[in-house]
Amino acid sequence: MLETWGRLVYRFRWWIVAFSLLSLGPAVWMTYRGGRLESVILPANTKAGKALKVIQRELPPVLPSFDLIFRSPTLRATDPAFEAEVKRALNPLLHDPQVARVLTIYNGGEDRAESISRDGHATTAKVEIKDDGRDQTTLTMKIYPGLRARVHSTTLEVTAYGLLPRNYELTTLAEADAKSGEMRVLPLVGLLLIFVFGSLTAAAIPLAVGVLAVTAGIAGTLLLSKFIPVLVYAKNVVVMVGLGVAIDYSLFILSRFREEIRDKPVPDALAVTMTTTGRVVLFSGATVAIGLLGMLFVRTGHVNTIGMGGAIVLVMALFYATTFLPALLAVLGPRVDAGRVPFLNIDRRGRTGRFWHSLSTMIMAHPWKVLLPTALFLIVLGLPFLHIRLGSTGTEGLPKTAEARKGWEQLKNDFQKPDTNPIVVVVRYPEGSPLSPGRVRRLYDLSRWMAKLPAVNGVASIVDLSPAIDRNGYVELFGGPIDRLPKEMQLALKKMVGSHIVMLTAQTSLSASGMEAQDLVKTIEKHHPPVGGELMVTGESAFQLDLLEAIRGNSPSVVGLVLCVTYVVLFLLLGSLLLPLKAVVLNLLSITASYGALVWVFQEGHLARWLDFTPGPIEAMTPIMMFCILFGLSMDYEVLLLGRIHGEYMCTGDNTEAVALGLERTGRSITGAAAIMALVLFGFGFSKLVVVKVIGIGMGIAIVMDATIVRCLLVPATMRLLGNWNWWAPRPMARVYKLVSLGERCRYG
Repeated sequence: MLETWGRLVYRFRWWIVAFSLLSLGPAVWMTYRGGRLESVILPANTKAGKALKVIQRELPPVLPSFDLIFRSPTLRATDPAFEAEVKRALNPLLHDPQVARVLTIYNGGEDRAESISRDGHATTAKVEIKDDGRDQTTLTMKIYPGLRARVHSTTLEVTAYGLLPRNYELTTLAEADAKSGEMRVLPLVGLLLIFVFGSLTAAAIPLAVGVLAVTAGIAGTLLLSKFIPVLVYAKNVVVMVGLGVAIDYSLFILSRFREEIRDKPVPDALAVTMTTTGRVVLFSGATVAIGLLGMLFVRTGHVNTIGMGGAIVLVMALFYATTFLPALLAVLGPRVDAGRVPFLNIDRRGRTGRFWHSLSTMIMAHPWKVLLPTALFLIVLGLPFLHIRLGSTGTEGLPKTAEARKGWEQLKNDFQKPDTNPIVVVVRYPEGSPLSPGRVRRLYDLSRWMAKLPAVNGVASIVDLSPAIDRNGYVELFGGPIDRLPKEMQLALKKMVGSHIVMLTAQTSLSASGMEAQDLVKTIEKHHPPVGGELMVTGESAFQLDLLEAIRGNSPSVVGLVLCVTYVVLFLLLGSLLLPLKAVVLNLLSITASYGALVWVFQEGHLARWLDFTPGPIEAMTPIMMFCILFGLSMDYEVLLLGRIHGEYMCTGDNTEAVALGLERTGRSITGAAAIMALVLFGFGFSKLVVVKVIGIGMGIAIVMDATIVRCLLVPATMRLLGNWNWWAPRPMARVYKLVSLGERCRYG
């Protein structure tokens, strides 16, 4: 089938090239229009999500807002000049139709003790935005930046903080990182391709395929975002995966075509290339797709959409690598090596081939001496993974120069016990009034118990309206008609009491992504005093805790599914019982070693100064996401190598000779492909967001380990020890393989 496809592509080569180039137009148009990429997706099916739904159903909506800090090095917040300048800076917002209220200490909207810094030179203001049913993306990316731009001062330093500023900067920086990462790595990849091929024309071809695939992948992801919420980091993964696999697949096919065109006419060379390397590329794409689609089974909005974006760009990379690329090769023919670089010897294949042949021969002479210390080395590298702490980088994941981070740090360092991470507790009753005497007494006990918990600065609730009122006083207060209460109490009841629920808020300055805050959520959920109803907890820390539990609960099944399906695909390619198992085990070793490196670098902070980040827990979604992406990417090289060895074995019947020939004939292209993939991934290590740094550097380390330690040392050592068992399969499985017959045959026969 692939041979027929190769000849068909040759026949319609000009039409296919033209169609591929024209398809770039709609993709560019879709990319220009953009989409709705979310910086945070709150899964509704978690415990915290259900609690939030109850609040939204029974209580008045909380107006979206952002906060501002005004600071002066000389004036105090109580000075008339300071007050006048704050009012002047905020005046444009008072007349803005999108603003509901502006709260400051000067209009009685903010508490003076909490809203003036310890040194007296700064104060806070809250800007509440009218709730007109606008979605979070519109609020974050359109409403907030417009309002923030209207607040400025010539004498005071103004800094914004809060969820809207944080999410705005996360989104803008993630999108900027995707663009700058692509622009950063493309020139370097081009230079490396010139070194690999020694030809300007050959080097330009994989770049062209990569640009087509990434542009189409981004367009497809943005189109998807119009139907479902898509996490903004999906765009970064699309660029990383798209560039890497598109250039890799192009390099593999191009290398084989250049080998075949030496002694065959163009149609035959293209047919052989698609039958051999084209087949392996499709299998390789299948292994990557299995990993990416495995993210769908994590069942959280964070990871699922990244997997969808990655799957879209993978399909685009395979599409252009099997249509546009062979059509372009058919057009160029022997001219594929045009524009040779004088200083690069294009015929170095003999020397590099001899290097790989000698290396594999040496390893096969002493397989145990290579296998044991190399495997032990990878295991030791992975040991730090045992101490991994999962969490969320949150505001700390922003660069230190980001306004939202500077505001958050000022609030944390300069103000009295700031409530930067409210933990919201909801008590739901199946029937009856939430304000019955028995329930009010239990709410009072719950509030006082929560107030004594470590790191809780205070509790806001209907039984904390005044320190002068005791337990029985609240029972008596709420026992009468509500409309006779003071207006302030009526307003508090309206905000915190529904027909079946009562809301309490534990005020804490613990980092929302820290383990201490998550432990506090666990303590409230599991050890609270009797409340006479169902107690639920929500808030950022509760969502993070639920996300961690979901990832830990679903990861084993996701990993198992990816491993099993990958094994089946590799068996259909190789017809062996043991080779797919060996490939899976070696892949797990390299990925585990990269996890250990991640912990050492980002959690323990050994390279924090060089890479410019704040050490902290690893983002909860990172390990499972990296596994799903990396398992397929690193399997790329294994599939190409084993596919070629299998083809040689079909010709010679000699396992040792097949391994040597396979390494000799793929070593140069695989090394170049791995170097390019690692370059693309490491290029994102210079991103401004810690999440993107972690993903890029972590996957880059895994690719380097797979292309060097695993492929150069472990693969030949294990294949030498297995001998002819490499190609054994039980008779029923062998019959299935012969029936499907998807492996590469002897290219001489």
